[in-house]
Amino acid sequence: MRYYIADCHFFHGALNHKMDRRGFETEEAMNEYMIEKWNAKVKKKDEVVILGDFSLGGVEETKAVLDRLQGKLHLILGNHDRVMENKKMDLSRFVWVKRYAELSDNNRKVILCHYPVMCYNGQYRLENSGKPHTYMLYGHVHDTMDQRLIEQFQDITRRTVTVNAAGETQQIPCNMINCFCKYSDYEPLSLDEWIALDEKRRAAQMLGNGNAT
Repeated sequence: MRYYIADCHFFHGALNHKMDRRGFETEEAMNEYMIEKWNAKVKKKDEVVILGDFSLGGVEETKAVLDRLQGKLHLILGNHDRVMENKKMDLSRFVWVKRYAELSDNNRKVILCHYPVMCYNGQYRLENSGKPHTYMLYGHVHDTMDQRLIEQFQDITRRTVTVNAAGETQQIPCNMINCFCKYSDYEPLSLDEWIALDEKRRAAQMLGNGNAT
């Protein structure tokens, strides 16, 4: 099984009362909770793709966390992953470390980047059933106004009608999912789990805004 997660920010205690307002009493409590949630879900042979901003800790403390996490780890570098670029950092815990990747996940294409990519490779591809073939998974924006703007962009794009290569009219696919760790209660999720959670979260937002029919 392959799982995805973004913006864990281990050792970033300020997020407990600023920006994310995670609400843990201490930085240590936050770290321990995330490790517990991770290992309760991920087995030794599972894969986990980390979509950036894994740790703001130093080399040794970041290594210590990595050694406690189960799974075969892959890292998409984020803007706060400076420790990973430290010459003293041992990256052997990762299968690979990249800034961008494209993978296959159960016959679907997955675009992976720390930053949201509005016009991503394979965006227009659909399965024969009409379901999306390509998903863009990202992090970086947490649950901020930037995320609200991205959601507005997706809504506008999905309502836009164009003519495809076959000369048929179609609405433009736009399947971008923010894998922000707080959305999943700090648990790495599979692609299908992220799709379901994203749909549920967006539907709840519409209800909250009084836009649902």
